[in-house]
Amino acid sequence: MALSAARNVGVQSWSFRHFKQIGDMLAEVKKVGVSRIELCAAHANFDDPAQHQVAIDACKAAGVQILSIGVQGFSGNAAKEKNWFEFAKKAGAKYISAHFGVSTFREGTAVARALSEAYDIKVAIHCHGGYMFNGSADEISHLIELGGGRIGINIDTAWCIQSGNDPVDWAKKFKGSVFGTHYKDFVFTPKGKWSECLIGDSALDLPTYVKTLDETGFDGFSVIEYEAEVENPGPTIKKAVDRIRALA
Repeated sequence: MALSAARNVGVQSWSFRHFKQIGDMLAEVKKVGVSRIELCAAHANFDDPAQHQVAIDACKAAGVQILSIGVQGFSGNAAKEKNWFEFAKKAGAKYISAHFGVSTFREGTAVARALSEAYDIKVAIHCHGGYMFNGSADEISHLIELGGGRIGINIDTAWCIQSGNDPVDWAKKFKGSVFGTHYKDFVFTPKGKWSECLIGDSALDLPTYVKTLDETGFDGFSVIEYEAEVENPGPTIKKAVDRIRALA
């Protein structure tokens, strides 16, 4: 049986940021048993069109599909931000994960929307906790409205929980606008501090979340982003991949 979009999981290349060369990063990706990534700027220069093909060719040679790029901070600099869409288009990616700043979100969303329409690449807002803009449901709802169907959400499950919300509820609330998800889980102290763990071992109800994504018709990109164990994250990521794929 074919895996659903929620279970056909890849990895955020930031998880392997210790491996500076793109070829080394891609080798680590293949070791954990996936062939799909969200590529970040740690491994590719999205700003320079002259360097785009190098990264794209490396991924193709490794047999790794670029689902999305980012997370990119949109401020309304159309000349710069156009390069990101150029990269995504050449790479065959359908999404760009995004962040908008509190002082420039009007300009940023206008440019992102226009470029998304021009390139047919959707923009997915990466929620990043309660301490940062784009972290609350109200903020995200407003940004999605400004996007006119071209801007949606990339639910980072751990940061969603850190902001006091439930990824399951958000999957329902933003149905039709969930363009991607970062699978991540936090352990919290009584004082609200957090540290990462294997997804599904702590705050994230992984089976219910995946089931909800499936039931709400999610068809975007899904990647594991694991920022702990920087020098050797592979074994934990592999367990996460197997855990997601095993869900009925």
